[in-house]
Amino acid sequence: MAGRVFFRNSFPAIIVRKKHVWSNGNVVKSPCKDIVIPECSVNEFVWRNLDRWEKKTATECAITHRSYTYGQLHKLSRTLAANLRKKFGISDRDTVGLISPNSPEYPIVTIGTLAAGATLTTFSPFYTAYEIQTQIQQSGLKLIFAHPDTITAVQEALLLSKKQIPVVSLDSGATRADGTVSFNELVEDNHVDLDILKKVNLKTSDVAFLPYSSGTTGLPKGVELTHRNIVANCAQQDTELKHYIRDAPYQENQLVVLPMYHCYSLVIAMVHKLSVGIKLHVLPKFQPDPFLQAMRSNRINILYVAPPMVLFLGSHPQVTSEIFDHITCMMCGAAPLARADIDKMFAKAKREVEFAQGYGLTEVSPLATANPLGARDYMTAGSALPNVELRVVDGEMRNLGPNEVGELLIKGPNVMKGYKDNPEANNQVFMEDGWLRTGDLASLDENGRVVIADRLKELIKVKGYQVPPAELENVIKQHPAVFDAAVIGVPDSYSGERPKAFVMLKEKTNVSEKEITDFVNKRVAHYKNVKDLTFIDNIPKSPSGKVLRRVLKDI
Repeated sequence: MAGRVFFRNSFPAIIVRKKHVWSNGNVVKSPCKDIVIPECSVNEFVWRNLDRWEKKTATECAITHRSYTYGQLHKLSRTLAANLRKKFGISDRDTVGLISPNSPEYPIVTIGTLAAGATLTTFSPFYTAYEIQTQIQQSGLKLIFAHPDTITAVQEALLLSKKQIPVVSLDSGATRADGTVSFNELVEDNHVDLDILKKVNLKTSDVAFLPYSSGTTGLPKGVELTHRNIVANCAQQDTELKHYIRDAPYQENQLVVLPMYHCYSLVIAMVHKLSVGIKLHVLPKFQPDPFLQAMRSNRINILYVAPPMVLFLGSHPQVTSEIFDHITCMMCGAAPLARADIDKMFAKAKREVEFAQGYGLTEVSPLATANPLGARDYMTAGSALPNVELRVVDGEMRNLGPNEVGELLIKGPNVMKGYKDNPEANNQVFMEDGWLRTGDLASLDENGRVVIADRLKELIKVKGYQVPPAELENVIKQHPAVFDAAVIGVPDSYSGERPKAFVMLKEKTNVSEKEITDFVNKRVAHYKNVKDLTFIDNIPKSPSGKVLRRVLKDI
């Protein structure tokens, strides 16, 4: 596949070449040929073709137009890596944190951390001090990079956790907070000895990224994604299922608006696209006016979205067909999407935009299946990536056949190493021979394409963000007047879903709904806020003590 060849022209041939994706044991393989996974670190994978686009722009802020070329990104990340080891004593397999909105500096910190031999754990910039504290303690953090807007919360979290670790302020043009180290001084240090990086001794089995996910249920857990996991998932996207133009005579433009701290954007929209020389136009967050202006001004070719953005593109009065003029790829993930919402977006575009849905989860680095561009198959999440196997099982873990609904299981080189320091959770999700339970109800059609039916997971999806009920329940129960609590997701026309709490008070207590919601919302990110609360006499539970959320939905 050379030149400006779109994937839509090649996929049918691949299906014909290898159409028997179902095995006799009802295991489904990818219709694509298996690939050889490069034996290298993530940062080595990103730079393997640096000479081809060294002078081209790698990242640019879509608002301020602050930018870095690929050559600058490479140099600054190595300088940062050397200083992490020289000035802070960061060693192989130490954990470094990053809490920031999207920015052109995000890749510098990410790749610099990996080049130093460390593991990167990312935080939502919306986190409160309480949430930051939990992740600091669980991850064993040695240093944290923080955007100026987050430093107060970070410093409060460090006090709560009784830890003293260096805080590096991402101070591009901003006044640096007291007690922090300047990021600019670290990356602009032309005197640091880069030979110190020769001491880095990593294996591909070492952990590169440590994002936090609720998994199939429960409180957030550290997901250990190795260098091999991430390189595999990037290489899997460089095959027949690619969503960019290989060897394009021009540099493609991608708008990065999904949060980079999330694995979807971190790996697919950032790390992978840097590895193929694409220009990243970065927005700190989604806001209608800056988003539309960036789409108009930058001839955006590639756009990764979540369902709320598709709803916006299909309904907002300022969205016109010119927004889609240069789009060669749109991919939607994070949650299922209705066909009617896709059609509304196409109506705005006045054409059938190159659009595909994919399926994944943090635990698979994060992409597992994808539709090729041009397939016009909008109601499935596509086929397994190369080297990935799928199966759907019933309650007795027996493999089901085509179009039968059960729990989806995944096996492949992109499946996580495991949850950090959590053997109980690992025992719940890992089956024999490395199969991972996803917690999602799905079926596989005759061609092995995934149709997501529902979630076994109890996660609430608010604007594409994951909100685990158990986390909110844990916070609610910290209120001195609360005896027990349960949280469910209820439909919301604006955000998709919203949390609704049911609270059982202790005897002889008198407290208002607002007092409890204020208590909770002070401690959680804004998208987890509880605004809907009902007092009840008892929380319905099964004999084993599991909350019966289906009963709560009828109250």
